[in-house]
Amino acid sequence: MSAATFLAKQVRLVDAGLVAEVPSPCLSVCRMDPATDFCEGCMRTIDEIAAWGRMGDDEKRSVWKLIGIRLDASAQEP
Repeated sequence: MSAATFLAKQVRLVDAGLVAEVPSPCLSVCRMDPATDFCEGCMRTIDEIAAWGRMGDDEKRSVWKLIGIRLDASAQEP
């Protein structure tokens, strides 16, 4: 399963409220794409990664929604 497929499934689970605790999207890839400023593994910005441990569940869910948007946008690219 590709990283994008895994993240897309996780986005749906988090968005539907089907997880008791909001999971970290980290996939242990940890490389920032200089063209997008997103991690190549989890699609978060460096600021989102750095703040994750201090975020509440609502903020984490917001980041998951952003990840979903980013995945959709990247799927539209040629």
